[in-house]
Amino acid sequence: MSDLVSYEFSAGIARLTLNNGKVNAISPTVIEAFNAALDKAEQDRAVVVISGQPGMLSGGYDLKVMTSGPEAAIKLVAAGSTLARRMLSHPYPVVVACTGHAVAKGAFILLSADYRIGVEGPFKLGLNEVAIGMTMHHVGIELARARLTNSHFNRSVINAEMFSPAQAVEAGFLDRVVAPEALEAEVMAMAEQLTKLNMSAHKATKLKTRKALLETLDWAIVEDQQHSL
Repeated sequence: MSDLVSYEFSAGIARLTLNNGKVNAISPTVIEAFNAALDKAEQDRAVVVISGQPGMLSGGYDLKVMTSGPEAAIKLVAAGSTLARRMLSHPYPVVVACTGHAVAKGAFILLSADYRIGVEGPFKLGLNEVAIGMTMHHVGIELARARLTNSHFNRSVINAEMFSPAQAVEAGFLDRVVAPEALEAEVMAMAEQLTKLNMSAHKATKLKTRKALLETLDWAIVEDQQHSL
């Protein structure tokens, strides 16, 4: 597997670790490696655990790509949106170990997972697009609308408010927060618990539950590619 997204498999659990520099930027090559790792996890019929580096899940899309021109930016966002849709419909459970900051696309990775555990600390989580001069794309709006509370949806998408880990639980970015030294054990305990699910029932229920959202995202992915960000 790629150095950008490492892959380890054991006892029905696939560990995917993002490793792309200081901010774990989501670039076209990272997304390609991410999809390859998900392909492998699906072949292994594995519960997926996604994590970043200590202190940083991801700071979002690669700004070098996003500022290189409208065509490159739209293409990267489309690839990232397609990845989010894939995670939401993945046939096996997807857990994210949020190792620190999760900003923009980093936060959308959280919103695309089935269970999210974060760590206590001086970390910021949220959607900063409006703060850095980006109009939120349709996929981002619909994903946030589906996964965040109503009040936090407006604060996140329209006001670009950032949240502490504890506040991120209230908002809907995380399911719970633990001490940094407890993250590994807690994440693996949850992953092991999820391996006991009937995976056919899990897949069918996930697709039934998220049917309307997935259809909306299909529309939104096309819409975002037809308009400038």
